[in-house]
Amino acid sequence: MAEDTRSQADLFPTHVGVRDAIVINDRCLLRLEGDQRVLVGAGVPIAHFSVGDRLAEAYAMVVLVEQGWADQNDVARAFGRTTRTVRRYQRRYDMGGLAHLVRSAGYPKGRARQPARDRAVARLKAQGLSTRTIAHRLGVDEKSVRKRLRRLGFAPRPSEQLALGADPNLSAFSGPPVEDASPQPVLGADPNLSAFSEPPVEDASPQPAPGADPNLSAFSKPPEDAEPLPWTADDNPADRRWDRLFACFGLLDDAAPIFREGAAVPGASVLLALPVLLGTGVLAAARRIYGSIGPAFYGLRTTIVTLLLMALLRVKRPEALKERSPSDLGRVLGLDRAPEVKTLRRKLSRLALAARAADFGRLLGERRAAARGEALGFLYVDGHVRVYHGKRRLPKAHVTRLRLSLPATTDYWVNDQVGDPLFVVTAEANDHLVRMLPTVLVEVRAMVGERRVTVAFDRGGWSPKLFAQILAGNFDLLTYRKGRGPRIPRRCFREHVATLDGREVRYALADQGVRLHNGLRLRQVTRLQDDHQTPILTSRRDLPAVQVAYRMFERWRQENFFKYLRDEYALDALVDYGAQAADPTREVPNPAWAAVDAQVQKLRAEVRALQETLGGEVLANLERKRPTMRGFKIAHGHLNQQIWDKVRRLLELEKRRARVPHRVPVEQTVGGEQVVKLATERKLLTNLLKMVAYQAESDLVRALAPHYRRTDDEGRTLVQTALAAAADIAVTDTELRVTLRPLSSAHRSRAIAALCRDLNATATVFPGTRLRLRYAVAGLP
Repeated sequence: MAEDTRSQADLFPTHVGVRDAIVINDRCLLRLEGDQRVLVGAGVPIAHFSVGDRLAEAYAMVVLVEQGWADQNDVARAFGRTTRTVRRYQRRYDMGGLAHLVRSAGYPKGRARQPARDRAVARLKAQGLSTRTIAHRLGVDEKSVRKRLRRLGFAPRPSEQLALGADPNLSAFSGPPVEDASPQPVLGADPNLSAFSEPPVEDASPQPAPGADPNLSAFSKPPEDAEPLPWTADDNPADRRWDRLFACFGLLDDAAPIFREGAAVPGASVLLALPVLLGTGVLAAARRIYGSIGPAFYGLRTTIVTLLLMALLRVKRPEALKERSPSDLGRVLGLDRAPEVKTLRRKLSRLALAARAADFGRLLGERRAAARGEALGFLYVDGHVRVYHGKRRLPKAHVTRLRLSLPATTDYWVNDQVGDPLFVVTAEANDHLVRMLPTVLVEVRAMVGERRVTVAFDRGGWSPKLFAQILAGNFDLLTYRKGRGPRIPRRCFREHVATLDGREVRYALADQGVRLHNGLRLRQVTRLQDDHQTPILTSRRDLPAVQVAYRMFERWRQENFFKYLRDEYALDALVDYGAQAADPTREVPNPAWAAVDAQVQKLRAEVRALQETLGGEVLANLERKRPTMRGFKIAHGHLNQQIWDKVRRLLELEKRRARVPHRVPVEQTVGGEQVVKLATERKLLTNLLKMVAYQAESDLVRALAPHYRRTDDEGRTLVQTALAAAADIAVTDTELRVTLRPLSSAHRSRAIAALCRDLNATATVFPGTRLRLRYAVAGLP
């Protein structure tokens, strides 16, 4: 047992030599690189400074002690100081931060900032070390080293290309390639040596298969989606310990997918959605916005793919991964096991720190608009209210489906004319549609360009002033008319019949022009149904009346979309329990004014009740008993007195209400509490990924339509069933073969087999590999 312990301890020595490192303790050391010093803890650089930089050196000492890496005695011994000096640095840092660590403020006078670091980078590059190795040695970011090398005149070395006819999967089972000819590291060797250099960048862009249908461009991967192939040090798909070790050392940004064959792998049929998922450009957009989430086994690509496949498998939130086998889901991802709950939540938190979800959604919307421009002639805008049941004080919003006002957050979605989502924004403090629509239209114009767009919305956006702004922004509008208007005589209605989107529609319509109170002239199309008239306003005078009515009533597609996402994707689930500061100067209705107004309304009701009682006495009065008004007033003097007393109190309350401001800043209404709102970044990011998953599901349904007669009624259910089924996985040198099990009936299996043939023609490559996806249904060609 003792011999095994010694052999394991020799695997990772705590120091790299007497000449180039100073051991602080068994957890950290101080590396020496010329006139540069790098502080390393558990193999990870935590600080670096130049010789003579007293500020950075003092801060490194404070970091070691404050973060628990070492005690004051170890730090003093390693840095050649006394424990009293270390305690003095800690006290100064607590009192005034970095500015008080040394006596002289700022960087030492007379000492250049850049040349020392530039000399170190140039010296290490001249030794033939890679950019990644230099960054690791100096404890800085690789991008910083690359910029310095460009400034110093070093030209980047061209990336290595795979030889024609070579095995494209060979690199997936080899160690990390290096730029020089240095040997591969052996077990127990120094992990900081140059053998761990960065892998060459390889082009993984897929090539279309011969004879592929050019109309299936929505499934193909754009050229800019090409990404460098990750390297791996493992050759066993079920055991990825070496890749995890390299990720721990900061040498791996994302694990390379390595698949293992298997029969009836649970959920493997979800890989059927990869061509359409990649066709949305979601991975390219994520790389462009977020770049990377740092050295990790589960990097950016793996995290995004995991969240997308989770949505399609109806794993509605990270906590639901507890009910799934990590090994089974990992086999679908090409890993030994999928990320677990805490890991995935940390990845979401890491992405949320960048605060780029809005930019991510904007880029996804631009790509969707470019791919499906024909569906953007009509855009539907509506708000979805997410009810909050926690303990924080949030603004209230009216929940239509519950007919209540509850604490909530409102998201405004924009859907195209077939009901697919385009993008989503979160309203500040539940702003209503009239206030949010101009902001939404600015985003729409940036995405769709100068094409003609008709914006459809419900009565919540009724505002003649807003209508003028919409028209001035070169948009057309389509909405219901709000309020009571003059009824149109029945003789003005005509029967209209048309076939739109493959369906026959029949309406009784009246078409006329109207003028709003602000002078704006619009077109009104009114539908008559069972003596009920539904007026529709629009600025589109070029459309037939039947199409105006049809497009307006198609707004229910968006309502169905909200219901579907609530039920199938847990759209209302609370992803982030955190809160962030909100605008304390935002004006809200004054509770004091509301309290006085409630008293006014109560007194008015009491006065009306007394007046009604007095009126009843007038009707019941017998003239022979009280023939004069004076006698009547004397007989009912007590009632008159009560009325006048309440009227005087009512006048006083109305004067008091007039002195109270109707709206006040929200900070005056929370009793000294901090004004907060729910953290929006993680929720917006997960909403966008669920949106992409829904788009992919819709694209699969449309691709299924030529092969399945009942697509309008059962298409989405059939696709959902196919994606959730088990499948066989087989791996060749060039292909990843996914064989789905037959479905419940032969005609459904034939429809999915035809869909597989269409997807095979796109020649989609699994992200992070060179394996082309190939689909089939067992027992069918």
